[in-house]
Amino acid sequence: MSASSKRTSLALGLVLVAALALSACQPAAPAADDLLGQIKARGTIRISTDLNYAPQSASVEGAQRAANTKCADDELTANQVEGFDIDTAVEIAKRLGAEPCFATPTWDAITAGSWGGRWDVSVGSMTITKDRQKALWFSVGYYFTPAQLAARQGSGITSVADLAGKPVCVGVATTYGTYLSGQDVGIPESDIKIPPPAGAQVVELGTDAECAQAIQAGRTDFDAFMTSGTVIDDAIASGIPVEKVGPPAFVENLAVAIDKNSSKDPKSLVDEISTIVTAMHADGTLKASSTKWLGADLTTAP
Repeated sequence: MSASSKRTSLALGLVLVAALALSACQPAAPAADDLLGQIKARGTIRISTDLNYAPQSASVEGAQRAANTKCADDELTANQVEGFDIDTAVEIAKRLGAEPCFATPTWDAITAGSWGGRWDVSVGSMTITKDRQKALWFSVGYYFTPAQLAARQGSGITSVADLAGKPVCVGVATTYGTYLSGQDVGIPESDIKIPPPAGAQVVELGTDAECAQAIQAGRTDFDAFMTSGTVIDDAIASGIPVEKVGPPAFVENLAVAIDKNSSKDPKSLVDEISTIVTAMHADGTLKASSTKWLGADLTTAP
């Protein structure tokens, strides 16, 4: 190598060293100041769930809290919960690069919005409705469920029309209660397949599953309830003496929900989750999970 070549190589080396030293002194680029950036910086995503909504979500009996978790003490780790919604939430968290942590607020608190940062998202079989869209952003839908009437075996109830003037159990703040009370459910009218009964008396319990459980426990102030057909299938499989009544009254498009009133801008998170859900449809992840937990592929519009 010539003397001039050596000088050139030395100069280039000194420039490279100086550039590396300068970059080392520069502060790291700040994370995006929005909800998505906050989740990535924190390393966890806090997800609301219902522990009494099998097969979509339920607690795992006897499961111990995962070790070395970033989840807060009052949050559940992924190994402590199970179901279709849970698997969906865990996969979304994985593709976001965050650990899923589960909170258990009441359903009416989730649908009302204004979460105050207590959890980041709801992956809890929430129907997209016009009223909920006032308070919440929704991703693209991840599956569809039939809104199904069920009744105590031997009740003599054979159709939705038989509920006219009779008490019917539903979960609090659900689309089923809205439908039975004769109000606008907030979904496309074409999706309502059966008109609601006239003058039905809506009896609200904490969750849909409690209606079937109340019948099993001997409660007699109602003989019928309405919920997702998947919940009724699970109740029948567990030995509760109820049966489906007629075809579904309507079909619901269910999606991930995010509070519009978040202190951090949630829009980029909504968009990212929609991208992830779309990919989960395309690669068969949602179909496989639906078949596993729900016994059928409910991930495409009927």
